[in-house]
Amino acid sequence: MRFVKALILLILLSLSVYITADYQQLKFKYALSPIILSYYGSTGPEVIEIQKRLKQWGYYDGPIDGIYGYKTYMAVRYFQAKNGLKVDGIAGSETLRALGIVTTTSRSSYSSNLNLLARLVSAEARGEPYVGQVAVGAVVLNRVRHPSFPNSIAGVIYQPGAFESVANGQINLPPTVSAINAARDALNGWDPTGGALYFFNPAKTTNKWIWSRPIVAVIGNHVFAR
Repeated sequence: MRFVKALILLILLSLSVYITADYQQLKFKYALSPIILSYYGSTGPEVIEIQKRLKQWGYYDGPIDGIYGYKTYMAVRYFQAKNGLKVDGIAGSETLRALGIVTTTSRSSYSSNLNLLARLVSAEARGEPYVGQVAVGAVVLNRVRHPSFPNSIAGVIYQPGAFESVANGQINLPPTVSAINAARDALNGWDPTGGALYFFNPAKTTNKWIWSRPIVAVIGNHVFAR
């Protein structure tokens, strides 16, 4: 009888391990799926096409520069509101379809940006609470939008001296699933910091200048500042 019970327990444990592993694979696959197409901070030919269409139809009065900045974001929201779409300022598949734009180039661009941002989040915020991981991703995107920093995710991340994980090579490690999800939430507009441009661990930093910046939030082990 004990042998039968032990055998049943072993089978159940094996199934649990298999199901858990399969679930993690599904989570990882979902996390990498390119849901958004063009969004605040995007650049390239698709953004130019979006701006052209919006300008032609009277929703946009800014320059056709291929930079998904504030004016483009607000024009997309205006277009979405007028056409019964979800008003989020993101040019996803439904919005692009309504604009008459069909393209796959931004899927590759989004996937690349997501992966790079996730690797930065994973390297800089591994072990931090989930909201703290999203906050690190938000800092990168806040810099993309700020005139004092490069206007692309790659430009911000690889700006010389910007992030320790780039200097020590940690950014080249595969991202965790939570970092991928956190990067996506940041790309979707979640900013737990309220506009921070910097973050640091007060227990590790020796940089006196960073303490001079106005502190806006403390999340986990990181202090976030403007």
